Amino acid sequence: MKKIILVAGARPNFMKIAPILRELRRNYSSSIQPVLVHTGQHYDPNMSGSFFAELGIADPEYNLEVGSATHAEQSAAIMVGFEKVCAKEQPNMVLVVGDVNSTIAAGLVAKKMNVKLAHVEAGLRSGDSAMPEEINRLATDAIADIFFTTEKQGTENLLREGKPPQAVHFVGHVMIDNLFYQLHKQDKTGPNPEIASFKDRLGEKYACLTLHRPSNVDKREHLQHIVTALQDISRELPVIFPCHPRTRSRLEGFGLLDAMLPSEKLSGSVKKGIVLFVPLGYNDFLYFWKNASVVLTDSGGLQEETTALGVPCLTLRENTERPITLECGSNVLVGRDMDLLCQSVSSILAGRFKSHRVPDLWDGLASERIAKVLSI
Repeated sequence: MKKIILVAGARPNFMKIAPILRELRRNYSSSIQPVLVHTGQHYDPNMSGSFFAELGIADPEYNLEVGSATHAEQSAAIMVGFEKVCAKEQPNMVLVVGDVNSTIAAGLVAKKMNVKLAHVEAGLRSGDSAMPEEINRLATDAIADIFFTTEKQGTENLLREGKPPQAVHFVGHVMIDNLFYQLHKQDKTGPNPEIASFKDRLGEKYACLTLHRPSNVDKREHLQHIVTALQDISRELPVIFPCHPRTRSRLEGFGLLDAMLPSEKLSGSVKKGIVLFVPLGYNDFLYFWKNASVVLTDSGGLQEETTALGVPCLTLRENTERPITLECGSNVLVGRDMDLLCQSVSSILAGRFKSHRVPDLWDGLASERIAKVLSI
């Protein structure tokens, strides 16, 4: 029997791992033994047993509990802990996802122990080497043996970099597999009643916002411009903002938090304002953004998920490693041009937005394609 260690370090990683794990345990239990490792790269109080149950998977067999630290300290701690796991389990393959420190740290350990390495979401490139994630993507793909790509440009990038064609597999996107899985569960079980009650008070038109990248929140001038633009937008419709702890700290430090309206003080209908929430769980936030008039974000995954559901998305970044969301999806880069951000929101509310479609193979079956390759 082939033993495969699957590695995740943060909540989004588990959402990518979960569809693969479900497929392996459902249809390949006689030939593949999966072992799930949580590096503990990000401490998240929401990642309890119920979190894994919501994903339809069991708790990880290992939690390295490395915690937050500098990039070097965190990567080193992951490598030390993961080496012990590999020495004990003697896997035939290690599978990593995405572009976090856990991805490259576990990948380095696997290769130095002569274990095959598979990378899910391979080949994505932003061209911005100032992003730590870009370095992790390049380094992981430099040593991986099997590459699973989410879009054709990822495949083209890998082939241009000299990867053997037989090792590159265009399979679609496991994040979309998870999205469809969670939407199906919501349809069956219904939403969190408290979240549903609040959403009912929003009316039909509202925006959803995520904001956490250092380029947007670490400099007062940049964050001030964004907050000013958000204030303008929130005069047209409410902006739902589950605030990342890093961003909240910067807002407080720069004296900008008073621009926000805390959700716990709201009553009655909500027609305008920037509505500040604590970080929401995946399903609670999904219940908001899936029906939003527009999503404003600087994250990677939301660019893809909004494209899969056809929700207009405005990305507050100068570049993206997910070009398919721009080429055919519902995503538009606005960078730091806050005039463009406000104009784009107004156009969307007026019913004027670019045509878009769902990318090839974003059909909820990527995990089945990946499992088939892993079983060979």
